[in-house]
Amino acid sequence: MVFNSFQFLVFFPVVVAIYFSLPFRFRQLFLLAAGYYFYMCFKPEYVIILAASTLIDYFLGLRIDACPTQAGKKRLLVLGLIHNIGLLAALKYLDFFSQSISALLKPFNILAEAKGLELLIPVGISYYTFKKISYLIDVYRETREPEKQLSFFALYVSFFPEIMAGPIDRAGALIPQFRKETGFDYQRVTDGLKLMAWGFFKKLVIADRLAAFVDKVYGNPTHYEGLALMAATIYFAFQVYCDFSGYTDIARGAGKVLGFDLVENFNRPYFSKSIGEFWKRWHISLSGWLMDYLFLPIAYSISRHLKRPQLLKIKAETWAYMVGILSTMLLCGLWHGASWTFVIWGACHGLFLVVSFATKKTRKKIRKTLGIKKDSLTRNSFRVIFTFGIVTFAWIFFRADTLSDALYIVTHLFSGWSKVLTLSGFLGALHFGLLKKELAVAAISVCFMLSVQLLRKDDTFEQAIAKQKPVLRWGFYLALILWIMVFGDAGAENFIYFRF
Repeated sequence: MVFNSFQFLVFFPVVVAIYFSLPFRFRQLFLLAAGYYFYMCFKPEYVIILAASTLIDYFLGLRIDACPTQAGKKRLLVLGLIHNIGLLAALKYLDFFSQSISALLKPFNILAEAKGLELLIPVGISYYTFKKISYLIDVYRETREPEKQLSFFALYVSFFPEIMAGPIDRAGALIPQFRKETGFDYQRVTDGLKLMAWGFFKKLVIADRLAAFVDKVYGNPTHYEGLALMAATIYFAFQVYCDFSGYTDIARGAGKVLGFDLVENFNRPYFSKSIGEFWKRWHISLSGWLMDYLFLPIAYSISRHLKRPQLLKIKAETWAYMVGILSTMLLCGLWHGASWTFVIWGACHGLFLVVSFATKKTRKKIRKTLGIKKDSLTRNSFRVIFTFGIVTFAWIFFRADTLSDALYIVTHLFSGWSKVLTLSGFLGALHFGLLKKELAVAAISVCFMLSVQLLRKDDTFEQAIAKQKPVLRWGFYLALILWIMVFGDAGAENFIYFRF
């Protein structure tokens, strides 16, 4: 069952109706059952792994808290990390590593015929694994108490709006909401439904229509060059954003209808003026997780043990940042998928961040010498365009099916442009369908979406709409619903981030 399916359109209203009709003491158990049913709709076998890993981490959390010595707590935490990371690695990455080792040893005729293991990879495992790891670390750090009631912890792990693709909520933020009794709130429910509608608009109208063009080019990139490759890459930048942020909007809207506030995951990322700002706006829950549980421990460990680095006379803090951010982004890429294309995508962002950090003072001096104002419109516009450009370039590796496809696209982005100088050449370059009605719908919808984001500034989507006059609000609602009904491509494409 996915959000953009008829089954969910039946499932969700039924869950909401039953949830609010039940006494409070039974609600969390009902949501737990609903979450497991929702998850079982993909494959019943997934529930076995989910339930078993949840039980293990529940008891580990209790044991870490009860352990009298710090050394004992650390051993239990390591056991929990081995359990979670080991399970994730075995199910998601074992085949990738075996194939990579086989390819490396093939010239020596060792393991040359290694085959894929074809293991069962539960959908959403990357997300709920990170939730459980953060819970165990927080208990170890004593920043939160362990959850004593199994049903609440199991609900935290399997809450159906976010089990498939996040957001990656922390236990300290979500579990207390399960304990708080809330009634049916009309304003809250309508705000949630508006947010869900906005998510469906981004997914069904924009992402799924752009997918047809992106899939055609990236499915066989050697048939295209220049304009076609560049257009498809830019389209994918908006496809992946609308697909993932659309999912998050639906998840957060569903949570809001039920009375829960899920963490915001996107904040107008393509308006970012630097690569660092982009990662504060893109997949915010993952960025925060990586910062707290990966980057900071790595950077702290390096700065503590590397007091006097000799290489290039670089300060320990600088080495800590550079090594920490590169390691974090490489692992971020690997988290997204068991493929070298994702690893390179992560490496690109790591290099972008390191270069941005290393050139910060130099860029400031150049700006001061040239007399460029810090917040000038021209400078900020250039920074937004440049940041979008390098982010979009990195998306090539994220989307390409193979490393060879990605390298072909990179090396042919600027070839064949002489052919499009004439009208016939331009039309020929776009022969794969970029001028059809579907593109016009997607392009208009993207412009509309960006306009709404630009106008709302720092307000949430719901707040920005609520500030408008009734005529504008209801006109917006009606137009949005009609646009989805007429141009939405319901059920055609699964959500991209389900595969991670």
